[in-house]
Amino acid sequence: MDKLLIRGGNPLRGTVTISGSKNSALPILAASILSEESLRITNVPHLNDVTTMIELLGTIGLDVTVEENRTIEIRTRDIVNLRAPYDLVKTMRASFLVLGPLLAIHGHAEVSLPGGCAIGPRPVDQHLKGLSALGADIQVEEGYIVADAKKGLTGTKIDMDIKTVGGTQNLMMAATLARGETTIHNAACEPEVTELAACLVAMGARIEGAGTDTLMIEGVSSLQGGEFRIMPDRVETGTYLIAAAATQGHLLIRNTCPGHIAAVTKKLQESGVSITMGDDWIRVDAGAHDLTAVDICTEPYPGFPTDMQAQYVALNAISKGTSRITETIFENRFMHVHELVRLGADISFDGKTTAVVKGVTGLRGAPVMATDLRASFSLVIGGLVADGETIVDRIYHIDRGYECIEEKLQSIGADVQRLSSR
Repeated sequence: MDKLLIRGGNPLRGTVTISGSKNSALPILAASILSEESLRITNVPHLNDVTTMIELLGTIGLDVTVEENRTIEIRTRDIVNLRAPYDLVKTMRASFLVLGPLLAIHGHAEVSLPGGCAIGPRPVDQHLKGLSALGADIQVEEGYIVADAKKGLTGTKIDMDIKTVGGTQNLMMAATLARGETTIHNAACEPEVTELAACLVAMGARIEGAGTDTLMIEGVSSLQGGEFRIMPDRVETGTYLIAAAATQGHLLIRNTCPGHIAAVTKKLQESGVSITMGDDWIRVDAGAHDLTAVDICTEPYPGFPTDMQAQYVALNAISKGTSRITETIFENRFMHVHELVRLGADISFDGKTTAVVKGVTGLRGAPVMATDLRASFSLVIGGLVADGETIVDRIYHIDRGYECIEEKLQSIGADVQRLSSR
């Protein structure tokens, strides 16, 4: 099992180019099921989660060609398998997104209940409620969702009880081929939802309201192929911004969408970080003076993203003052706290949803263990600022969501080395 060895104390300086968005690429890969023509997807990040989705599409019966220039071409041959197996779905929650497309185009799907990061319950009830409203018969059999719509799906009004990105994406894909019009109320507004809608529209779908909490989808008889470019990863952008701030570094971040990460840059400015930006770049400079701890409360987009909470805990841990970090999206998403404490952070809890972080003057290197994807990078940030050596174990979590982590960090001055067990 690979580990990262980090020798802390080096400010991050230079230029980082952001990879394509993992959370955008995965649903768009699933959307390829909806067309009988070839879909060509560019700027796809090379990540373990993407590899898992490609394997799943191949298992179903799609022809997937991976090219060297971050391009994937998917051609539908005969779909030979309408069952998404447990062995694949258990490793990555986004695998569940094949349910809506398979059901819409083939009238049947069997998809294992999903797995992924152990960050608390993330039920799929909103997915199933919406598909049932579209006319699907849903059963749970031996850990699999078995869905039937032999007569096809029919457009309807869907009122989602909570905002859910995956639920919105699954229902939007299913509704593109349903008869009539579907309206999804209380839809998620995240850029990854808007991006999927743009891809579907490019394939011939009729969707209005993307980026708002009300989506209107007029079903069509079929979707075509085409080419679509994956947008930059906003979580990777925010992660490197925070890492630069924590190390009192100076970074130019290229190939990004500053508007997608506005909640994070606003907090960094409150912390005392200098931020300048253009259409597709952000410059961060944190070397001028000490940073100030700020309170954080995670919220659905455009609020502060839950996927950036762990990284900001690490930053607040070495900033002046006391801050409160409140997690409202997922339960059990403070597993990184105990590992940061091993590095010398002063963090306690006020109930189950709020961490109280008292800034300390420095951290000390120690062995730590990654517990989920985003929490993994909070430990990397801790290691980058700590005195001495930090070893981060179980970094397969990081490889699920951050492309070429050690190469990128080394290119901007970090002393990082992968220790491979192979």
